[in-house]
Amino acid sequence: MSETGSRNLSEDLWLFGYGSLIWKPPPHFDRRVPGYIEGYVRRFWQASEDHRGTPKSPGRVVTLIERSYWETLGEEPSQSSETTSRVYGAAYHIPPSYVQSVKAYLDIREINGYSIQYTDCYPMPSAQSTHPSSIPNCMVYIGLPSNPQFLGRESPEDVANVIAASHGPSGANAEYLFMLEESLASLGGESGDCHIKDLATRVRLLLAKNANSTIGGNYRGAMEGEMRTSEAGFAYAAVERELERVRSGEGGKPDEEAEKVF
Repeated sequence: MSETGSRNLSEDLWLFGYGSLIWKPPPHFDRRVPGYIEGYVRRFWQASEDHRGTPKSPGRVVTLIERSYWETLGEEPSQSSETTSRVYGAAYHIPPSYVQSVKAYLDIREINGYSIQYTDCYPMPSAQSTHPSSIPNCMVYIGLPSNPQFLGRESPEDVANVIAASHGPSGANAEYLFMLEESLASLGGESGDCHIKDLATRVRLLLAKNANSTIGGNYRGAMEGEMRTSEAGFAYAAVERELERVRSGEGGKPDEEAEKVF
């Protein structure tokens, strides 16, 4: 685990999540603020061998790419018109007494390929009445292009095919994608992500076409339970459950299955 910059662990900490950390919060947080960071692009370009895929058949999870670097890659025309450098997610405040234990917990989750960076976070307008206009030095875990799990540019079609077919110890890769899509929508405002929406549409079409295949069977099995609720409401319910679970002290146990959540 590498780190750009450093912090005094006796101080409080703000942590920004842009993936499943949006609906799977860290332990011991006392504030959650929807917001965004600038200068990055979110992409499903990180391989997942341990949670949403396997070593023989890796799934895909999100990472962040610096906008300036992303622009040199010549992405697919269908998504090259994306002009925003904002990445929406949620910032969590960790009190000083828990910073060291929370950081150690998160480092274990992200030991394979993720590096710690620091950037400013900007609360969404709906949160600015109770929070400052910016939160400096938010910690964020990023799978840099130099890490072995970073796959680089892939066509949306190829990524969608992998997500539709992949399944790992934490469940179907499609579940991760759909939860991210709905969780971003639940933040309100302009929090949607063109890349996420495009992939979700493609994966839904693939799953519909293969409803009676192995892919469809695996997906339906993974979706039982909470995924039987309506698509419009399951992400909100999941967020509320996870928030309550962590507040009650159930989250962050050493033996808990830890999914990549950033």
